[in-house]
Amino acid sequence: MHALKPLFLLTGKVFGPIPQGMTQPARNGRLQALVLDFDGTLAELTIDFADMKRRLAALAAAYLGEEPAANGLPALEWLALLTEEIAGVEGRETALEFGTRGRFLIMDMELAAARRGGLFPFARPALAGLRGRGLRTAVITRNCTAAVKIVFPDILTAVDCFLAREDVPRPKPDPDHAAAALRVLGVSPAHALMVGDHTLDIATGLSAGMPAAGVATGRVPETELAAAGAVFTAPDLPALLTRLAAEGLV
Repeated sequence: MHALKPLFLLTGKVFGPIPQGMTQPARNGRLQALVLDFDGTLAELTIDFADMKRRLAALAAAYLGEEPAANGLPALEWLALLTEEIAGVEGRETALEFGTRGRFLIMDMELAAARRGGLFPFARPALAGLRGRGLRTAVITRNCTAAVKIVFPDILTAVDCFLAREDVPRPKPDPDHAAAALRVLGVSPAHALMVGDHTLDIATGLSAGMPAAGVATGRVPETELAAAGAVFTAPDLPALLTRLAAEGLV
């Protein structure tokens, strides 16, 4: 067995670099693992991210005196930016208070969305089918663990690795979110495929050295996923797996 150099320990999982000497197959070789997004890929996407940012702006106005202008950053990254801005104006202690309130605001919206949502009917059969074919599976998400487990309480037994945002220092699109999953699986990037419903997922896979595939079960059409660099696109996960099987990849 290859020894792993620990990077950090969280939720009972040891992370380290991908073992040296691991076989690097050709990109068109058979896959060993799929790294999957959650919301919009395995479960219905019900979070209103525009409303989340509106609420963050209203909260920030109480500290800055006026609502900050919206920008293209996702909510988590915008919260971090606003926290730094408030630190520069009001000091670190006040910024810490704002950041904590912002994180709870985001989590409350995630939990509420999870209670409205549910797994896609194909999610469990698809994951079981992948396991039956001998593939390892990981789910990585910017969502919190509590929200995911409302929708998918047995996720830890349904996949080989589950990493929510609190399980890593920086969630996707930071490539180490996907790389951490690969380290748990013991699979090299060339043997894995990132699957998601958003261009952010495609960027995550590519930056981690994996090919990426897109499914149009979220809010992004196949054309946009392909333009972002997805090597395969499909209407949903079962259709993608059918295509991968036809290509001899699973």
